[in-house]
Amino acid sequence: MAGRHPDLPETTAGTIRLDMTEDGCTDHWYLTLADQHVRVTRSAEDAELVIRADRQVFDELATGQARIGATLMRNDLTVQGQLPLLMSLRRLFPGPADARHPRDVARGGGDRR
Repeated sequence: MAGRHPDLPETTAGTIRLDMTEDGCTDHWYLTLADQHVRVTRSAEDAELVIRADRQVFDELATGQARIGATLMRNDLTVQGQLPLLMSLRRLFPGPADARHPRDVARGGGDRR
């Protein structure tokens, strides 16, 4: 997740804290987004957006098995703060393993067999 992400708009900037709970403990990951770069540290500092969920939910997001919007609608995660940053975070997680790019589908090159 750390490093340059050309899919992020150049104007995206902010801080996000991911609070991952597991077995009664909470791990905090702190993301700083600026100039299409993401820096990741371990910190419980205040952030412009805080996302809380079980570690399993974050694991599913990180592997493309779950989507942020769906997990939010199921109340599998909670958010507090600047919601536009949540939409930016979607661009950092991979899509499903069997996903096809819309342009490939339109050209007919994305057929599944």
